[in-house]
Amino acid sequence: MLNEPRFGELVKVELEACLSAPITRYFDAQLEGDPDVLAQLLADKRNPNTRRAYEKDLRDFFIKMTGLPPTGDSVLEFLHLQREQAVMVVLKYKAKLIASGLREATINRRLAAIKSLAKMGRKLGVCNYSLEDVEGEKVKAYRDTRGVDSKAIALVLGQFDRETLIGKRNYAIFLVLWGLALRRQEICQLNVGDFDFYGRKLRVLGKGKGTNEEYLDMSSDVAHALADWLIARGEMNANFPIFTALDFHNRGHRLTTDAVYKIVSAAFKKAGVKKPMSPHRVRHSAITAALDATDGNIRKVQKLSRHADPRTLMIYDDNRNKDLWEMSELLTGMLRDADK
Repeated sequence: MLNEPRFGELVKVELEACLSAPITRYFDAQLEGDPDVLAQLLADKRNPNTRRAYEKDLRDFFIKMTGLPPTGDSVLEFLHLQREQAVMVVLKYKAKLIASGLREATINRRLAAIKSLAKMGRKLGVCNYSLEDVEGEKVKAYRDTRGVDSKAIALVLGQFDRETLIGKRNYAIFLVLWGLALRRQEICQLNVGDFDFYGRKLRVLGKGKGTNEEYLDMSSDVAHALADWLIARGEMNANFPIFTALDFHNRGHRLTTDAVYKIVSAAFKKAGVKKPMSPHRVRHSAITAALDATDGNIRKVQKLSRHADPRTLMIYDDNRNKDLWEMSELLTGMLRDADK
């Protein structure tokens, strides 16, 4: 009995054995072989549209520079280059893009995809350089944010037959677009459980927010339009999409972003609005109208638009004010006055 090890000594031996165990004992299957950097980069992007854009842009880079689509080996070969070599390859690719006549924004997007690939490679320990020396093209951002006025929106809303199921649905889509300035992807993601009629709230998954939710207050008109559509449709399962297709082949399926685009575009054309319109232009119109109604109160309108950077709203405000147009009229008016 005297020679038996004490309990404390047994615990110490066990702890030492654990600490000295190889760290890959449990994760060795995950660490075998070279990492697939491109696959990891794409998997790291939550938005499927972003994934597709990165995949397309990187495919273009490898095809133009190697003649073949990217593979695990060719990606690693690129990431194993010396910094000077990598920068030279990307600069040659940029020159090809410029020579092909691509717009500055497209060139910058493709360069950003390559830089992200190198950044992921550095994270995974297979790349030791940065591509920050490769500068993007200078872009003068211009956005026509004026859209249409509330009279045009009212004209479109007035044409929907709200005694029909399709009329109730399309009316509700337009009120959500106009009354909450939602993006079409946000509209398509809405489920019945996101709608709180009595609390006048709508839960949305905002742009670039991952799984973070936002609760938006809505007017009684928006709430009643949604309720009218849902009651008429008859499906109240919380996990069921709010907006669904009504055609024979897709009935009950969640509306796609393309379907919402077509609904909005067709409604404006039918109402005789000549300006090409889309869901995002309705959002632009709502934000501009809110700025008009609040005399340019960017702080208030930011709550509607949910832009992370209030400077984005300055573009809307500048377009709304038409300062350049006023200055141009002022200058040419001086010429008319001088001729008198």
